[in-house]
Amino acid sequence: MQGLHLTADLRGCDPHQPLMTQPAALRETCTQAVAASGLGAVAELFHRFTPAVEGEASGITGVVLLAESHLAIHTWPELGGVTLDVYVCNYGADNSAKARRLMDALVAAFAPAEALQQALHRGA
Repeated sequence: MQGLHLTADLRGCDPHQPLMTQPAALRETCTQAVAASGLGAVAELFHRFTPAVEGEASGITGVVLLAESHLAIHTWPELGGVTLDVYVCNYGADNSAKARRLMDALVAAFAPAEALQQALHRGA
């Protein structure tokens, strides 16, 4: 089995944008980006954490299970940071371009000051 695993570490994201602290906003953005990329969402879960310091914003962990594999996202509004993880298997079809479209859309949605992106080709 072959696949493409993309990651991005985003810094300098606006901590006040809804994507950083509101699970419904992040879910909507992620599921729309998945659909627009041509990948198939199977299920999703988005969890907002309890603030470490009362009165401060807290981050979200979200996962979208894909027919092709997964999208995982973690926000840290207190740091202005986001991590993204997109993995697609290429069994039966090459989904690499779709994975890249998904990653590009999510990075653009957060408008970071800095983005460190990596790609790992998995499998034989």
